[in-house]
Amino acid sequence: MKQLDKINDIDDIKKLNLSEKEELSEEIRTFLIKKVSKNGGHLASNLGIVELTISLCDIFDFKKDKIIFDVGHQSYVYKILTGRKDKFDTLRKYKGLRGFPYKKESPYDYFETGHSSTSISAAIGMARARDLKKENYHVIAVIGDGAISSGMSLEAINDIGFKKTKMIIVLNDNGMSISSNVGGISSYLSRLSINEKYLKFKNKIKYSLDDTKLGHFSYKVLSRIKDGIRQILVPSKYFEDMGLTYIGPIDGHNISEIEKVLKRAKEINNPVIIHVVTKKGKGYKLAEETPEVYHGVSSFDENIGVTSSDKMTYSKEFGRVMNELAKEDEHIVAITAAMQDGVGLKEFAKNYPHRYFDVGISEEHAVTLASGMATMGLKPVFAVYSTFLQRGFDQIIHDVCMQNSNVIFAIDRAGLVGADGETHQGIFDLSYLSIIPNMVIVSPKCLSDLEPLLKWSIQENYPIAIRYPRGGDYIAMKPLKKVTLGQWETIKKGQKLTIIATGKMVQKAYQIIEEENLDITLINATFIKPLDLKVLKKIVKRQDDVLTIEDNLINGGLGHNILLKLNDLGFKRKIKILGFNDKFIEQGNIDELYDQEHLDNESIKKEIYKLLKKKER
Repeated sequence: MKQLDKINDIDDIKKLNLSEKEELSEEIRTFLIKKVSKNGGHLASNLGIVELTISLCDIFDFKKDKIIFDVGHQSYVYKILTGRKDKFDTLRKYKGLRGFPYKKESPYDYFETGHSSTSISAAIGMARARDLKKENYHVIAVIGDGAISSGMSLEAINDIGFKKTKMIIVLNDNGMSISSNVGGISSYLSRLSINEKYLKFKNKIKYSLDDTKLGHFSYKVLSRIKDGIRQILVPSKYFEDMGLTYIGPIDGHNISEIEKVLKRAKEINNPVIIHVVTKKGKGYKLAEETPEVYHGVSSFDENIGVTSSDKMTYSKEFGRVMNELAKEDEHIVAITAAMQDGVGLKEFAKNYPHRYFDVGISEEHAVTLASGMATMGLKPVFAVYSTFLQRGFDQIIHDVCMQNSNVIFAIDRAGLVGADGETHQGIFDLSYLSIIPNMVIVSPKCLSDLEPLLKWSIQENYPIAIRYPRGGDYIAMKPLKKVTLGQWETIKKGQKLTIIATGKMVQKAYQIIEEENLDITLINATFIKPLDLKVLKKIVKRQDDVLTIEDNLINGGLGHNILLKLNDLGFKRKIKILGFNDKFIEQGNIDELYDQEHLDNESIKKEIYKLLKKKER
């Protein structure tokens, strides 16, 4: 009987001996490769955390102890060990097993994490609630070396070190976040984890003593002086100076060693940080060699591995245009927050290394950094996923827009992203950016619009956000002929109704109009802000009914703002706003989610015919 077959509940792990747990580790890796290659998901990080997760589930009792995974995509092994392995065929599918911790999915998921660096703060909150309520349980935050460099993590460490709240931080150091980790803390952790003098010294002591009473006694005595020697050989006082008890570095694939350290940490009444060194992608050669490729993947053949697609996407087109513009203008610089490949800046980084700045998982810093650069005459372009830009909201207001800095925000993954679910859907940016004075927001209706919009943005002198979706086009459309501030594009003229759409929704509307041969005006709202007042005044004069379509929340979005302006202009006709309702959108295939939210072609067509019938009456 396989060891994995024995695991149906979290208590089952405690029945295995060391040899069986090691067998289980390899079985879980095989299981993960099979399931993720079929459904897609986060592979490399989970392959690297197998032994660590097994050890945590063995030493702690997560029926009462609390654990938070940061970022939550490294929780697959935990899901397997907490009774969810039989649901992995539904991983990241509509109504299926979530790719991140989800409280409604399991009583063992104590906090939902999809964005980086939240675990330590949440864990401190749980630990302090425990103490105030005079309860007794352990709180553990498992955080990666990329996430711990974030400002939020450092704020939390500063707090816990001062107040000395009892909890455990497990630092999973695999040298990677999504792109290679950067910055001073990453360099510091590298010195901790690969210092050959210390590791050789430690191993020499451990393995040169035989399995005798004298040997055990000698090792115990020598272990007492280990910390002092470690301080000489390894610069590990950073965490201890912050008020945490530091243990490590330890081998994150050695179950016996991990469990000994975890048992020790349980007995310490101060905050503890355990530095665990793991290999991202362990057990799958392709993922070990290129962990950034196997961070988040679509389905693939496990025997061949992930293959690149020739299909053009908005991210690829953005990267191409940035390379071309940088040849002509040496003032152009690119900024990313640990997302080089995801946002399409890999070639830019190679061609212009001195004009490329990866700040790690630090979106707030990236926004203000860009403003500082703009103040000194550079032309910074911050490429970031929509969902992650939310983290820099205050900086966008205070450091960019209030100062009217000419920062360009290249907002990737706007709208639905699909299988990553609630934490990653980019459906809020139009709403939160539209309320900020001085901010200009544009959106390409198709891939070929991205180049003229980016070229235009580079020449302007105020904050500009260019939002575009994941993937490529539905249908081919002609590019913008000219970009003028606040001017919309008329795609088609008609007599019976005006549709105002933005971004990829223009393609949906155009496809319906062409297929149904409708006598309708279609406007591409290239500019979400400012609105095109000339077009809106013409609509009021003609007294057309209006349908607006966007892949953003209705609240505060394009249609909402058009309605307010039309009302000011004396509009008396019917307006219907299509977008996402006031809720978080779950995971699933993008087309499935459009169906669910009534933004699929058939639902849009029904709304068009409702308005046409109303007007005919």
